[in-house]
Amino acid sequence: MSITTNDLKTGMTLDLPEGLFQVVDFQHVKPGKGGAFVRTTLKNTRTGAVVDRTFRAAEKVERAVIDKREMQYLYREGDDLIFMDNASFDQMTVPPSALEGAAEYLVEGSNVVLQMYGTEIVGVDLPAAVELAVTDTEPGFQGDRVSGGRKPATLETGLTVNVPLFVNPGDRIKVDTRSGQYLTRA
Repeated sequence: MSITTNDLKTGMTLDLPEGLFQVVDFQHVKPGKGGAFVRTTLKNTRTGAVVDRTFRAAEKVERAVIDKREMQYLYREGDDLIFMDNASFDQMTVPPSALEGAAEYLVEGSNVVLQMYGTEIVGVDLPAAVELAVTDTEPGFQGDRVSGGRKPATLETGLTVNVPLFVNPGDRIKVDTRSGQYLTRA
């Protein structure tokens, strides 16, 4: 679908000759001399690289239609993850590299929204925080409440986060999916 650069919006995905790009920021500029133009900051959805690009005003660009599908993570098969589409119940095999690190926050049965461009996964929408069980950490001691004291803990998905000293193996904690940091005990 073709649109003009005057119709750009933040979050929109463009199919440019160099690849698939998401609009991070844009600014319409009308200088005193010469024609108007649109200055953009674009993020490559495949590599994550951010580039600045300038377009002429009213220049035509191709808009990529991204299909957001709600999927449930079923299980791991070797290195790959198996997802089921919640609408059609079709199963899909996904390599962890396509999930941009989101696999570290997924436990069996959890729901995520996969952003699809055709059959390619171009993004993952995770909840802001997930609840995971601590599988391994040094045990905490009664009275061990040093302000700001932290220790590493390994979670059920293999993710390692720094937690307060009072967290023990078997505890369930909430982890921020954007920063990968401990939030609170669940």
